[in-house]
Amino acid sequence: MIKARGLAREFRKKGRGAEPVLAVRGVDIDVGQGELVGFLGPYGAGTNTTLRMLTTLLAPTAGEATIAGHDLRNHPLEVRKSIGYVAQGGGTAGESTVLEEIELQGELYGLSKQQARSRGQQLMNQLDLAELEHRLTNTLSGGQQRRLDIVLGLVHDPGLVFLDEPSTGLDPQSRANLWEHIRRLRAQEGVTIFLTTHYLDEADALCDRILVIDDGEIVAEGTPEDLKARVSGDGVTVGVPTTSVEAAAELATSLSGAHEITTGDDSVSFRVPRGDTAMPEMLRALDTAGISMLSAQVQRPTLDDVFLTLTGRSLRDAEHTATATQPESGSEEVEHAS
Repeated sequence: MIKARGLAREFRKKGRGAEPVLAVRGVDIDVGQGELVGFLGPYGAGTNTTLRMLTTLLAPTAGEATIAGHDLRNHPLEVRKSIGYVAQGGGTAGESTVLEEIELQGELYGLSKQQARSRGQQLMNQLDLAELEHRLTNTLSGGQQRRLDIVLGLVHDPGLVFLDEPSTGLDPQSRANLWEHIRRLRAQEGVTIFLTTHYLDEADALCDRILVIDDGEIVAEGTPEDLKARVSGDGVTVGVPTTSVEAAAELATSLSGAHEITTGDDSVSFRVPRGDTAMPEMLRALDTAGISMLSAQVQRPTLDDVFLTLTGRSLRDAEHTATATQPESGSEEVEHAS
């Protein structure tokens, strides 16, 4: 459904002699039919710029792509007809009813009002929005609003849907509810989903495969488990008396495969290939040395660990909103890709 080769975007800074900025540096992307693929990167990595190119909102400087069977450069209108796009900020008018928004969206894609109503009702039933068609959109809860955004993105029955930060601003319960709806939609509708998110647990829970972009380049791809396996080992933290921290750290160095050993006021942390088997070994070493173990924790690698390993930055702490400056006449302003 998506095949991109060498896709790149350059922005020119204002000012004579200013060097251009290459926001996306020739990325290759493959997404098969029926996949749910996450596209992740720290702020400034190129996620937003790439998404805008794939959805025809921004012309590539270089490269080529086929989206839902249509050439991105030569047939952008056909691409738009074939995809659904759920923007991060939504796009409904607060004074319109749910039904009016669905009818308008359907008509924009060439559907009759009756066709739009029928398709909209089917989707609203699937997304727990039944009986809300006469509600004003500004009276919907945050979760209901995001589900309506997805209905609008799917009303013309596209085979490929782009979800841009679908659960941003939702409370944990609404996010979990939205995840279930996205899973069911993929299963029932058979749509291919390309998703951007800054919630690592969302990517871990939903995505078949994840693409990681940093500094405009794809730096890793694979299943969530494949990516987490790249982080060298489980994290182990052992609590000990303050007076025994240095001695406990020395004992940790003797464990098979232990590395990244650090100390706190009353703890020692390290990574090992198998935290579950290293813990008894550490306990025996502490017992032999007469050191009490006050607490113990073993943590499997997370996607945030993956980001720290790949980019040196934590996606969890990344800023993920940016306002793109509009180009002035005759020049293009640099956009900070998010």
